[in-house]
Amino acid sequence: MATAHRKLGDFEKYSLKYTDYPTMINNLARILRYSSIKIDSRDHEPISWITEVLNVIGAACYFYVYIFSAVWFVFVRFPQTGDYIAASVEFSLAVCSGTSILKFIYLKLDCKAVTNLIDEYLKCDARVDPNSRFAENLKKKLRIVKKRAILTWSALALNGVVYITTPFLKPGRHLTEDLYVTYGLEPMFETPNFEIATLLMTLAVIFGVLTLANYRLLICVTIGYIEAQMLALSEDLIKLWDDSEKFYEEFSEKELDIIKTVSPYDIKNVYIKHRLREIIKFHIVGITLQHIVEAKFRFIYVIEFLFVMIGIVTELLGGLENTYFELPYSLNQVFMDCLIGQRLIDASIVFENAVYSCQWENYNAANQRTVLLILQNSQKTLMLSAGGLSALSFVCLMSVIRCTYSAYTALHSTVN
Repeated sequence: MATAHRKLGDFEKYSLKYTDYPTMINNLARILRYSSIKIDSRDHEPISWITEVLNVIGAACYFYVYIFSAVWFVFVRFPQTGDYIAASVEFSLAVCSGTSILKFIYLKLDCKAVTNLIDEYLKCDARVDPNSRFAENLKKKLRIVKKRAILTWSALALNGVVYITTPFLKPGRHLTEDLYVTYGLEPMFETPNFEIATLLMTLAVIFGVLTLANYRLLICVTIGYIEAQMLALSEDLIKLWDDSEKFYEEFSEKELDIIKTVSPYDIKNVYIKHRLREIIKFHIVGITLQHIVEAKFRFIYVIEFLFVMIGIVTELLGGLENTYFELPYSLNQVFMDCLIGQRLIDASIVFENAVYSCQWENYNAANQRTVLLILQNSQKTLMLSAGGLSALSFVCLMSVIRCTYSAYTALHSTVN
């Protein structure tokens, strides 16, 4: 009973009730362990050999089904048959899911760097006074981040579940994609080729979807913390002058001797000076963390956008009746990247406006200079980019859709 109660309590920590950052990192680390990736230096428990073996099997199935077989079909079988629709479907499946294996390899090879990054995030969060309004606001903003992460993971997982289970709900024999041909398993719908192909495709899809979904969680939680921090700092800045007045009222009741020799204006500015120092420290740390994340993942973003754009074009060429599960999967990848990037840009703009609105004209000259320094830093909008070529935002999303559609119409008219 005690064990069951403890497990239920651990499961509850994945809910929106727990939005403190150490718990979110702990949740993320436990989920990533199922992808055979460790990101939390506080976790000294080794990953079980069963998990390692299952991931190796999943990666092998994925490579055989969606990389090796796709290359063989496009470059060997397609020239013989001339069936460009089947080739488009085969190639689109390989490309739209191709980033999964790249992300898995990247996180495995650079696991130590990701662990160090998470440590820096935890160090930053440890500086937050748990009894402050900033900490309370940070938790509220992190609740939004956690909700976004849960919805992102759930959407990808649901897409994968529906993709796998749909063939079993149709009458007769069906694969996840009937036009898909796996090397060495022809004819695809005869026993035992059908059963083997179904097993290999199912394991490959599970591996690919979970890898991508877990990677999405990592990006949501890391970038989301910077967004939440910026928004929480903005609220502190806007209320800073009012807080200084409340501080003076409380201080004047306790330190009667001091207020006789020091003016209210100076006392308020001493408080403001202390708070501005804390704000600028958190702001600089946030900028530093964003630059680290940008440097770590910008190459992956370039590859992902390239793959997804090619994948969407080939999905459209293959016909929506054949790729109606693939297209939402591909668009989800681009949309979530651009959404996360847009929210970071929005948070930076909110912070910049808060600096303007913090009633800095009431501060003394020294504090005004500090505000000016914060303002200069805030005008360099934080953003994610695809290799430095384009900022990830809704504008980028529209550009990707427009360019993809233009490429599709050009290729479609050429093929026809």
